[in-house]
Amino acid sequence: MAKAAQADGKKPPESVWTRPRRAKREQPTLTRDQIVDAALELLDAEGLDGLSMRRLGTRLNSGATSVYWHVANKDELLELALDRVMGEVRVPRPDDGAEADADDGPNDGPDAGGWRAAVAGYARDLRAMIHRHPWTVPLFGAQPMIGPNATRVLDEVIGAFDGAGLTGTALDNAMSLIADYVIGAAGSEASWQGVHGTATGEDWIQALGPYLDGIAERHPRLTAHIREVWVRDTAGVVEERFDYGLSCVLDGIEARTRR
Repeated sequence: MAKAAQADGKKPPESVWTRPRRAKREQPTLTRDQIVDAALELLDAEGLDGLSMRRLGTRLNSGATSVYWHVANKDELLELALDRVMGEVRVPRPDDGAEADADDGPNDGPDAGGWRAAVAGYARDLRAMIHRHPWTVPLFGAQPMIGPNATRVLDEVIGAFDGAGLTGTALDNAMSLIADYVIGAAGSEASWQGVHGTATGEDWIQALGPYLDGIAERHPRLTAHIREVWVRDTAGVVEERFDYGLSCVLDGIEARTRR
């Protein structure tokens, strides 16, 4: 199959997790964990653009050859880094609903302590991880999620949906919907925070005051809306927005289970 794919001009799927490791007797002093630790330091400090194999070798006081012994290229290194931070994500069990952060909006129903609470807890934990490591956002969907931490999370997410009555494609669609919502929302939040830091809505209202006055006649509804919302506590608005979206997603999934 691999030869046929190459003959057709298609690149066969590759992953650091499917490539056999070299024999331990050949292993250099530098370990895979040390490489991933150093890569994470660069990624968290400078993002994806700050990571290169050369800079990583310099940070480790080691030649690139030692790094390439463990990983074939930067893509494999990013696979390892993404799986490492996925280890920070925890997924409540449906029967842990009382302990999970079950406040997923005003539509909490009788299932708020069951699968909804478990899935909501996972969503919030994934969001928190993305805020700590915003460089992960472009990697979701680009890197195969087959490492030990990612597979543990995905298996637990399947368990979190226990009681929702979903199987097969329907379950896969629901899992993907939750992940897509969280990645999109958290990625947008992290991007804004990374650029604008601690600037509040009130700061923006003051800075944009003359501009809003200038467009108020053409866009009265928009300017009135901005002034109404942005005077509120920024962090509170962001949290409320995320909770509202998560509640709507969960409501939609639940509605489909009742058809």
